[in-house]
Amino acid sequence: MSAATFDTHRAVKALRKAGADEAMAEAIVDTASVAAGAARDQLATKADLTELHTAIAGLEGRMYRALWIQGGAIVAILAALKLLA
Repeated sequence: MSAATFDTHRAVKALRKAGADEAMAEAIVDTASVAAGAARDQLATKADLTELHTAIAGLEGRMYRALWIQGGAIVAILAALKLLA
C-alpha cells in the first residue's frame, strides 16, 4: 500500500487562484504539509497491529488460566465446606 501524497504545488496554485498572495499560500501549504506528516507518523503499521494482536492473545490466555484456577479453588472450598458440615 502506498502512502498518500500531498501535491504542494497544486495546493499553492489553488490558494493563489482563491486570492491568497504567494507568501500566505506557501505558509498555509507548508503548515498543512507538516501537520499531514505528523499525522502520518502516528498511524499504526501492520507490524504494530500484529504486535498488539499477539499481546492480546497472550493476555486472553492468562485470563482463561486465572479463570480456571479460580473455578478450581471455588470447587475445592465448597467441597471442603461440604466435608466439614
